[in-house]
Amino acid sequence: MTNTLIQLALGFIISAAIGMLAYRKGALSKSGVAGAMLTGTLIFGFGGWTWGLLLITFFVASSLLSRYKETLKESLAEKFAKGSRRDLGQALANGGMGALLALAYAIVPHPAWFYAFVGAMATVNADTWATELGVLSRKPPRLITTGKPVDVGTSGGVSAMGTLATTAGGGLIGLSAALFLSIESGIRQTSNVSPPTPYSLLPTPYSLLPTPTLLLVGALSGLAGSLCDSFLGATVQAIYYSPVRQKETEKVIDPDGTPNRLLRGWRWLNNDWVNFISSAFGALVGAGLWQVIS
Repeated sequence: MTNTLIQLALGFIISAAIGMLAYRKGALSKSGVAGAMLTGTLIFGFGGWTWGLLLITFFVASSLLSRYKETLKESLAEKFAKGSRRDLGQALANGGMGALLALAYAIVPHPAWFYAFVGAMATVNADTWATELGVLSRKPPRLITTGKPVDVGTSGGVSAMGTLATTAGGGLIGLSAALFLSIESGIRQTSNVSPPTPYSLLPTPYSLLPTPTLLLVGALSGLAGSLCDSFLGATVQAIYYSPVRQKETEKVIDPDGTPNRLLRGWRWLNNDWVNFISSAFGALVGAGLWQVIS
């Protein structure tokens, strides 16, 4: 119990430090800092270092990509419900499922929770990469449900470039998981210290998959979760029509205060909920792949 409290305290301190730095760099809003601290504390505290480092990997990679060719992406901002500065809803949408999985792992320790976590983080990272890089494609995306060409930035639109970015983003999480697990395992073996709490995956023999296998788990679960995100975006996500700009948008209200008309989808299902549900689907795929491979 004492070791768990220490991990939670360390998670809080690390999350607070990263959150404040991200706030100063314009990557998080004030509410986003609170969300990052909450999810980071739970993931570090109940999952451990490998879990926490995967969360940091996602956050750093996605934040850097949001700055890549930022000027070219400014014209697309009107389509998205929120900007690149993440708020509480976005922080919980991206890290909330990971936090729930870490908590579940603390209650019922089992390696499958970790691979579900890899799938969830691979999904949110893959989806971010698809958005940040896919919008730069020279060819227009196509709606995932019909194959019809749509405007860049349209919810549910997919492209070859975006799909490649999706696979790479998920693969990065899988590769990072293999690296962090290997380092943690090496430290434990060198120091000959047993895990102080039941919340560590190591040194359980069947929890360590080969690096190429973990890379595959990350890539496939990230791709599956991202495609789920696109499918929801094309079918049931709330999409509005701006009478002022005469364009589709995810925004309920335009920047000038004009209310937008619901065009399609469920009003409650905004982009944050779509991200959360997709990360849950990616988690299921990650756990399923581990079950099949192991």
